[in-house]
Amino acid sequence: MDQDSIHMVAASKVPMLKPGVQTTIAPLTAKEKAQRMLELKARRTLLMGIPNEHQLKFNCIKDAKSLLQAIEKRFGGNDATKKT
Repeated sequence: MDQDSIHMVAASKVPMLKPGVQTTIAPLTAKEKAQRMLELKARRTLLMGIPNEHQLKFNCIKDAKSLLQAIEKRFGGNDATKKT
């Protein structure tokens, strides 16, 4: 086998992306990367407070803001801290 045919075989083994599949693009700047890390930290912090039996229900929510809204909707919040 010559050099070109080896590259052709290797390239043919790479799986092709299906049309319609959305992929996320990694942050390009340091500011975007830092913002993404803060978002992930907030989401992880919220998920730590959820009881284990409810983890799977909330794990599919990807951003912290909608996760907090879903938690408040599901558990109703704390009656002692609600303002009247």
